[in-house]
Formats: sequence, structure tokens, C-alpha cells
Amino acid sequence: MSENEATIRRFIDAWPRLDPDELVAFFTEDGIYHNMPIGPIQGQAALRPFIAAFLGNWTATNWDILNITAQGDLVMAERVDHITVGEKQIDLPCCGVFELRDGRIAAWRDYFDMGTYTRALAG
Repeated sequence: MSENEATIRRFIDAWPRLDPDELVAFFTEDGIYHNMPIGPIQGQAALRPFIAAFLGNWTATNWDILNITAQGDLVMAERVDHITVGEKQIDLPCCGVFELRDGRIAAWRDYFDMGTYTRALAG
């Protein structure tokens, strides 16, 4: 396993702790998170409140990696994110594309269907 793949596995394993500071520390200072259904967020100062905002109503999460591949500074992880919001369970298929620089996330693009998330919340 490459060091970059190991970094992304550690990042995914950190999510159940729901700690925005821990998660943001995986990014470079100018890192970008582009949650594809919405616009990109850049820089640790902007990432911290953004991540904290959506974690604010999560009560638990665990991400299952279905497939992961790495080549050089690029890591792709197909996942199912299991998210609990209050009493509602959401199982969200995702694909994350990560670009790393010096062992940290320089860019993360996450692809998923926002309707899957919103329908589960409404149900």
C-alpha cells in the first residue's frame, strides 16, 4: 500500500470521531474540498466551519471502502458512507478523488447523488 493510500484510509477512519479539527488537519493549508453537488471550499480556515456545519447534525458516521486505488499523488476511493442524522440512517454511495501533496490532501472531489441524502432525511 502506498503512503498516499494509507493517508486516505486514515482520513476515512477519522470521520466517525466527528472532529472537524482532526479532519481539516489532513488538508494542506490551501486544500480544496469540492462536494460536487455544491461549490468548492478552499483553505483550512474555510474548510473548518464548512465541515463543522454538516457534522453538526450528524450523530454517527462510518464509511465502508468498496474499492480504493492509488497512483502517485492520486487516490480514488469508492465508498458507502453510513450517516446517522438524529434517528435517520443514510447510506450514501460516493466516489472520492483525492490529490495529495507532501502527504496531505491538496484537493478532494466527492461525487454522489444529493437526492439520495435529502430523500433519506425527509423520509
